[in-house]
Amino acid sequence: MTEKRAPTSTERGRYAARTVMVLSGKGGVGKSTVAVNLAVALGEKLSVGLLDADLHGPDVPKLLGVEHVRPEVHEGRLRPVETPYRVKVVSMGFLLPRSDSPLIWRGPLKMKALQQLFDQVEWGRLDLLVVDLPPGTGDEPLSVAQILGGADGAVIVTTPQELARLDASKAISFAREVGIKRIGVVENMSRLVCPHCGEEIDLFGRGGGEALAAEAGVDFLGRLPLVPAVIGAGDRGIPAAILPEARGAFVELALSVWGWLNA
Repeated sequence: MTEKRAPTSTERGRYAARTVMVLSGKGGVGKSTVAVNLAVALGEKLSVGLLDADLHGPDVPKLLGVEHVRPEVHEGRLRPVETPYRVKVVSMGFLLPRSDSPLIWRGPLKMKALQQLFDQVEWGRLDLLVVDLPPGTGDEPLSVAQILGGADGAVIVTTPQELARLDASKAISFAREVGIKRIGVVENMSRLVCPHCGEEIDLFGRGGGEALAAEAGVDFLGRLPLVPAVIGAGDRGIPAAILPEARGAFVELALSVWGWLNA
């Protein structure tokens, strides 16, 4: 009698054992930074893939310091770029001729490109696929939700200000509309930690993300501080999750999100 083998992580789900979409209602709230560092923090223990689905502003390669790498093609399938942080990455940014080349495409072309970024990639066995989406609730988020047939979770990134919360509430409604049952909010830039004295300053206010989650009846996943060192590190392609000043906050958030996805 042949022994039944346990299903691989990718066989348990279409693309990975767990998939999470990272969204925001507006730009400038640090959504890609959250997606990248969530992947890096979890990549220490899990097999993690990161799909940069922001076709017009693919910043993920820059944030990981691999923007000049070109992916290999094996038997007609794209191999993700392996980063120094044990995260497999696919991005339209790898396929553009130059970093300043614009992508001037209408909806149908974008839908086709996103489908290919999922299906024509040799992801291998993944425990988690993180999908970084462009701001808003347009073509790309809708296309990704349709391709995935839903996701295990949607992480909505906001900052404490009222305007950001207003736009984030639209992202929550979008996630509900496309059938994602597990929705959580992350409050980014919740406080500024002074690099000189260590004092915490509520530069943009505090508690807005938690209040939004309570009002919308979704989960609150945690807060991330505004650390000056993170800004310069991102420009140099160094993930905040490996910096002593920010590592603790990102690891705590990553563990919270992974537990939440598997609850």
